[in-house]
Amino acid sequence: MTDRFTAFEGPRRLAAGPLADVALAVKRAEQQQAAEPILIFSDATGRAIDLDLRGEAHAVLARLAKPAPADDTTETSTQSEPRGRGRPKLGVVAREVTLLPRHWEWLNAQPGGASVALRKLVEQARRANGAAERQRAARDAAYHFMSAMAGNLPDFEEASRALFADDRRNFTRLIAPWPADIRDHVVKLAYADCAE
Repeated sequence: MTDRFTAFEGPRRLAAGPLADVALAVKRAEQQQAAEPILIFSDATGRAIDLDLRGEAHAVLARLAKPAPADDTTETSTQSEPRGRGRPKLGVVAREVTLLPRHWEWLNAQPGGASVALRKLVEQARRANGAAERQRAARDAAYHFMSAMAGNLPDFEEASRALFADDRRNFTRLIAPWPADIRDHVVKLAYADCAE
């Protein structure tokens, strides 16, 4: 679901799919004088996003294709620069880690040193906690979407508590009276990984 987006015109789902498809559907709806405000949500985060839909369709798509600006933690380099000595960059980011002396001693005694040992520990933890992290991310996405689209609907607070308590039965009961497209999208975001 990370590359999917969903647009809503008021409580009605307008479009869902890749960002380019959703952007063009929203542009068409706006050109037809949409009756209600249109919001576009990332299915991965549940947060609303803003798009620049000015101009022709090809201009909109060209703006979508532009890469995001590099953040401050990555080093910018060009292909024309000769490669220096040592290991290739491989996307490694240096950050400060504060540990007790006994932790540093143990890390430095590991094959490959502290960096290799830390990377292995992080990957092991990611594999061990993968399902729980995916469930937490899905719950957070559902909550962000709910806050934006259903914050004023009946039983919002109780439904939020049921969502965070992982009480699916009570959650679905509480959101049952909500508009169908909003209700269905919240359930999709919250329980996409669960077998029906």
